Amino acid sequence: MARDTVDSTPIETVADLAATLEEGCKPEEKFLIGTEHEKFGFCLNELTPIPYGGEKGVEAILTGMEKLINWERIEDAGKIIGLADDRGGGAISIEPGGQFELSGAPLDNLHLTCREANQHLADVRRVAEPLGIGFLGIGMTPTWSRADMPRMPKSRYDIMTNYMPKVGSLGLDMMYRTSTIQVNLDFSSEADMALKMRVGLALQPIATAIFANSPFTEGKPNGFKSFRAQIWTDTDHDRTGDMPFAFEEGFGFERYVEWAIDVPMYFVKRGSTYYDVTGTTFRQFMNGALEGKVPDATPNIGDWNNHLSTLFPDVRLKKYIEMRGADGGPWRRICALPALWVGLLYDKGVLDQAWELVKDWTQEERAALRAGVPKTALQTPFRSGTVLDVAKQVLALSQEGLKRRNRLSDGDLDERVHLAPIEEGLASGMCPADVLLQRYNGSWKGDISQVFRDYAY
Repeated sequence: MARDTVDSTPIETVADLAATLEEGCKPEEKFLIGTEHEKFGFCLNELTPIPYGGEKGVEAILTGMEKLINWERIEDAGKIIGLADDRGGGAISIEPGGQFELSGAPLDNLHLTCREANQHLADVRRVAEPLGIGFLGIGMTPTWSRADMPRMPKSRYDIMTNYMPKVGSLGLDMMYRTSTIQVNLDFSSEADMALKMRVGLALQPIATAIFANSPFTEGKPNGFKSFRAQIWTDTDHDRTGDMPFAFEEGFGFERYVEWAIDVPMYFVKRGSTYYDVTGTTFRQFMNGALEGKVPDATPNIGDWNNHLSTLFPDVRLKKYIEMRGADGGPWRRICALPALWVGLLYDKGVLDQAWELVKDWTQEERAALRAGVPKTALQTPFRSGTVLDVAKQVLALSQEGLKRRNRLSDGDLDERVHLAPIEEGLASGMCPADVLLQRYNGSWKGDISQVFRDYAY
């Protein structure tokens, strides 16, 4: 998310909050695709993380990008922290450890998504290379310690940094040392939203396994295929997880709101000032708990939207649905992740088939998948087979969904072309982390620094 919102429209009831989510409903023919990806900046010579300031820093890159693409600058306390394309809807932002994020514009098809990602990476290279900076696509910093990571000058991150150790042991690693690819998708109705949330939550561990790409920590294998996914299991149980209540009868906008308002808040923003309100739930805020503690203590739409952005379940609901299970990776996977989910969720027949695949999975089975996949990815046992077997079924469904969409590129290829990295991985039975470990034990001869050369954008 590039910037925190300001909307002073007051809110009073759960129904008011549910109505803000329902505003996201749109006709199927107007469904769009918004893809986000993060990447780590590093000094090309030293292979160290880049700071915020200085000649070789995040600030210099953002300033260079501002001149190159002419997007509007976003500031926090006078410091540039991002750029926004108010016409197209895209944005560039920085994560707590300097991870450089493109929040892509809402686009009609995956060919446009891939073109957008490629243009962004070309623009970033054009600015960064003269500064001696490269970018790495991977799920977690492979060599840097938490102490090595810089801190970005964003007020909300200061509040989160102070709060994270109180609610989990790995939250700071999530903030400072991980990166992701995610896709934001539309829904047509409350029932469509509920079905997509259920399918997305059930299959999120499968996507995690397919894209698992964080097997190294501080210069050596960490025993996991996706340590990023493992980090999420001990970040903050109040605001993360697989949301079992989404599978209960009657799940809809109000039920999501009822969960969200009982999650402790991080901050309330008034003007340009962020007020630390950690420990206070949104429900308590609605009941007057912040009277006398923040200016204008009546909750408003801006407060609600900001609160929604600080919830981190495996699938997140706003006026669209966010699929959040994948590790960061090389550029081809920036296109493959949205391709997987668009194929599964944007054709009604395929969506129904995906639900048939997962609807009899128990909560215990879903939890076991979520717990097992970070360590063993595609080899994780499931029922009479493995996650690899399920992943192949999921890929086939996604291929069918994209075939039915029939959105053609300039070269008359449909969107299935963007699933190629997944097809290759599942054919070999290897997730990206398996390939990294194979190289580490083989051609890299135990030198993880090679990842900066082989996997940089």
